[in-house]
Amino acid sequence: MTHVIVLGNEKGGSGKSTTAMHLIVALLKSGHKVGAIDLDLRQQSLTRYLENRKNFSELNGKDLSFPVVSEVHASSLDSREASKSCETETLQAALSRLEGCDFAVIDCPGANTHLSRIAHKHADTIVTPLNDSFVDFDLLARLDPETGKITGPSLYSEMVWQARKERAMTGVPGGIDWVVIRNRLSATRARNKKNVGDKLDDLASRIGFRMARGFGDRVIYRELFPMGLTLLDLGGRDAPVRLSTMSHVTARLESRSLVASLNLPQTEFHEEAA
Repeated sequence: MTHVIVLGNEKGGSGKSTTAMHLIVALLKSGHKVGAIDLDLRQQSLTRYLENRKNFSELNGKDLSFPVVSEVHASSLDSREASKSCETETLQAALSRLEGCDFAVIDCPGANTHLSRIAHKHADTIVTPLNDSFVDFDLLARLDPETGKITGPSLYSEMVWQARKERAMTGVPGGIDWVVIRNRLSATRARNKKNVGDKLDDLASRIGFRMARGFGDRVIYRELFPMGLTLLDLGGRDAPVRLSTMSHVTARLESRSLVASLNLPQTEFHEEAA
């Protein structure tokens, strides 16, 4: 069966599309057939990323790997209930078109939409990129302003809990593995960095997610978007762009480490495949 990976977070700018693209390329380089669905119907960052990749490949004569893209369109119906029903069927149809894939990667918008909620219920793995700040932490849990203690789960955590509950009620085998990754980590030992980490460790055991290290705050991730490339496309003799600094090498190791930490089924990312 197709293993569904959902990139979700109700806050924009956390690196969902960048993470999604790196996961897609990593899985492709591992020899898997990968599908992609972009549910951010307004910004379509993942769609633009893939379009840039296609343009770069054609203009430079580079043989790059691509996922199978399954498109989803928003409902134009006036009735709220009819619109929800239509979007549910549309997403199910999009997933059905990817049944021959080993993995389907779904990039969700930074908002609480019906399509996003339905996607989470289909997930086998949920990956939540989080900027290393208490602004992003607030989407997972609320803190007492005086004591700094966690008082309870917040909006996004409740949505994941509901998705887990409804999936269990359907009788689909296997639960949802939820992985929270910390993006834009600074290299310095700042007090805020430690405090956020401590609170995340505490929250993880309470609401049931695993922690993983994401991407550092590096310019290279933003520079690769116009070319549609990832760190995993760089470095080899025939690579379209060569690694030029130690920071780039470290960033590439971050990408490979992230893929390994997800513990995806039948996946082993080899050094030679990179």
